[in-house]
Amino acid sequence: MVYQQSQQGNEIFRIAHLSDLHFTSLGNIKIRDLLNKRALGYLSWRFRRRHEHVLEILSALLRDLSGLALDHIVITGDLTHIGLPGEFQQARQWLETLGSPTDVTVVPGNHDTYVNTPWQDSLALWTPYMASDPGLNIGEQRASGRSFFPSVRMRGPAVLIGATSARPSAPFFATGSLGAAQMDRLGDILDLTRRQGRFRILLIHHPPVTATVGWRKRLTDGAVLRALLTRYGVEMVLHGHAHRSSVAYLPNGSDAIPLIGVPSASSRRVKAKRRAGYYVYEVRPSSAGWEIGVSMHCYSPDDRCFVAGKQRVIWVPGAATGSLDAAVHPHGQPAEDGQRA
Repeated sequence: MVYQQSQQGNEIFRIAHLSDLHFTSLGNIKIRDLLNKRALGYLSWRFRRRHEHVLEILSALLRDLSGLALDHIVITGDLTHIGLPGEFQQARQWLETLGSPTDVTVVPGNHDTYVNTPWQDSLALWTPYMASDPGLNIGEQRASGRSFFPSVRMRGPAVLIGATSARPSAPFFATGSLGAAQMDRLGDILDLTRRQGRFRILLIHHPPVTATVGWRKRLTDGAVLRALLTRYGVEMVLHGHAHRSSVAYLPNGSDAIPLIGVPSASSRRVKAKRRAGYYVYEVRPSSAGWEIGVSMHCYSPDDRCFVAGKQRVIWVPGAATGSLDAAVHPHGQPAEDGQRA
């Protein structure tokens, strides 16, 4: 994939954002696999989620993506449902169908770390899709676990920064956290890439703001992350987890950082805001900073395919440009705009 040029000669970086595929058949389950929190997830799948997350929609998703001139695809977690080794293998096969590790970037979600599972039986299978570019001076990227993140990938005018908020949580909870060590490394990366003048995209499963999800699904160290983003800035944050479309803004001095969430890419829910969909972003530099064209691709149950939906433009200021004051809550708090992107 090669990024294109706009009519004005500027670079255009076109990226698709998917999340929460819950790609699994949960076949050949053994009793010993369910002697923990997975039993609750399995029951949820049997009685509800297997009717919601269907392979037919993922097949339609592949067809739709193949018809787009994309430069990259990002997936912000929850490729599996209860994090079984077989699910990771299924997801890896699907990723290989989707694209090469050079063209697809993955960060894990809470369902991918449903319970403590050996790295080699789980996330190690996705390593080519998560690893930083070789040769980057970002410090040592360790072989496994949470120390594997943040990841850094340079693509066109953008830098994709992957963070993991995924960790096992108590039954009936879906909380996440980055942890102090990962947060320190993330701060260094944000500081370094800020000085390079690239369009920085932070990929994370849990939304950084509390209003997007309930208390039992929150990012427990979200306040620390928000402070870090306010200090070093970032041009855009992409997340999943909420299974619905959302656009929020995090104040950053006189500017604001757009935080964009997408619905599950495999859901056939009746409500349009929660039905399967994904976003395509067209990022281009402008005289005032960055212009982001956002388009929604929604699944149509009647047509059994994805169709292009609403479009909008988000402006992100450059290092010494204007602001997004109109997009920020007047009292300075992160606020969702109430509209689908």
